[in-house]
Amino acid sequence: MNPIITATELGGESAGPRPPVLLDVRWQLTTAKAAGAAPFDGRAAYRAGHIPGAVYVDLDAELAGPPGRGGRHPLPDTDSFGAAMRRAGVSRDVPVVVYDGGQGWAAARAWWLLRWAGHPDVRVLDGGLEAWDGPLSTDVPATEPGDFTPEPGGLPLLDADGAAALARSGLLLDARAAERYRGDVEPIDPVGGHIPGAVSAPTTENVSQGATTFLTPDELAARFKRLGAADAPEVGVYCGSGVSGAHEVLALAIAGIPAALYAGSWSEWSSDPARPVATGPEPQ
Repeated sequence: MNPIITATELGGESAGPRPPVLLDVRWQLTTAKAAGAAPFDGRAAYRAGHIPGAVYVDLDAELAGPPGRGGRHPLPDTDSFGAAMRRAGVSRDVPVVVYDGGQGWAAARAWWLLRWAGHPDVRVLDGGLEAWDGPLSTDVPATEPGDFTPEPGGLPLLDADGAAALARSGLLLDARAAERYRGDVEPIDPVGGHIPGAVSAPTTENVSQGATTFLTPDELAARFKRLGAADAPEVGVYCGSGVSGAHEVLALAIAGIPAALYAGSWSEWSSDPARPVATGPEPQ
């Protein structure tokens, strides 16, 4: 199943006999927020206009657990996540389409969580709300509760030890910006650098230059082949807190390459001073 859907395809399916459940997951992380400035208000953006029928899902509150030693966006409690998805109208036998403002990171996090939790039919709107040229609505839909119950294990998941091992036995991709990978700057987490053995693969290179839509499957396959995915027995991804890394797992899926996500990512790894840290442009 193609894990992404175009705006044209979404318009057709929404008007068809089996419309998907639509989840609006607008969210953004900025260094200003990390420094204490007011965070982006996704719910306010949703109220100002959303794809008709979409239900708002809060990434920080519903797609992640409380921040702590497990990272800034650890996996949510399974029961709480299931309850949130049922409130949003998600059922196991109804397709789901998720979108955000265009960056794709938050939508990919929702896609990854639902697929990891066992939902068989979840897609991301390629290009997000920016790609939607249909009408917008300010109405909050009256949603019938869904019946989705999470069954974790649908996608592979790494913990810190598993990520460290995979960096040596396979290919572990670091989806953060290259300067954070090198340790030149670290605006959010306590330590700069990367997991020893990990390869720099910024998420921003998964999309067309100056746009928010993914590269073609062939272009993505070529990109990940250059990074070593074709010869690796296993592929894993991490980022800062398991959000942009989900976007990279999605890009790999588009290219036909299965990959595991280290959900705790650098925010968990760097919280333990006993864990090794590499710096510079090479994996080490």
